[in-house]
Amino acid sequence: MLRKITGLIRRRNADAILAFFGKATIAVTAAFLLIPVFTTVLMSFDSRDYLGPFPPPGLSMKWFDRFWHNSYLWSGFNTSLLLAIATAALATAIGALAALAISRMSPQWRDLITTAFLSPLVLPGVIIGFGLLMFLSALNGLPVFARLLAGHLIITIPYTIRMTLIGLTGISPTLGEAALSLGANVRQAFFTITLPLAKNSIAAGAIFAFAFSMDDLTISLFLSDFNTYTLPVALISLMRASFDLTIAAVAVALIGLTLILLLVLDRVLGLERAIGGGIYRS
Repeated sequence: MLRKITGLIRRRNADAILAFFGKATIAVTAAFLLIPVFTTVLMSFDSRDYLGPFPPPGLSMKWFDRFWHNSYLWSGFNTSLLLAIATAALATAIGALAALAISRMSPQWRDLITTAFLSPLVLPGVIIGFGLLMFLSALNGLPVFARLLAGHLIITIPYTIRMTLIGLTGISPTLGEAALSLGANVRQAFFTITLPLAKNSIAAGAIFAFAFSMDDLTISLFLSDFNTYTLPVALISLMRASFDLTIAAVAVALIGLTLILLLVLDRVLGLERAIGGGIYRS
């Protein structure tokens, strides 16, 4: 009896130690992820005229004022925003249609086609950017914005396909069959059953497409020119020319834009449903 009690105490102590290390790992990981963000936010309010050591001795809005009056950065921001919106719209439409077609294929073809569509995820951006530059250089009349859009679609469509497939996989086929048995045709069953149930996954794919388009540097660096460039390309040029804390102010502005996007998404669809929803079984 005493031996059993001793073993039980040891197991409880082992569980407590494991729980402690688990919480410590979570805390260290959270700190590792959040400290750079906190540092960037605080340094964007630095009152010094130069990039000095952390923490700043005083706070000021001077770097945001410089960003506000920097036409070069604002031009890149406008291009990035328009490009991200166009990329998200087109990638979502193309990805949703492709995912719908893939979900209705036989397992053998489904795996092959899915692998082909997701292959850009495993290729370095340098290879994709250089290949597009060589391919699109033959089309001299193609606008730079169209080139950027083509490059961003290549790297974002895999995300919209993957997220839409997750939603479609979770929808039981019996739901569509039930609608057909009740008199609906295939088009009506799709718009009244499949599309509403998969909308959260489609919305999540659109968010990923928008975020990756706004953040992309490698491909944009190959396809931009001196007139049409994205915000990340402008930031890299600014870092090479005069490295100052205007970059931190821009980063904080992008963080704010992301938070606003998440807030709107949470109010419209519900963040948990948009990111993790889409599993429907009968």
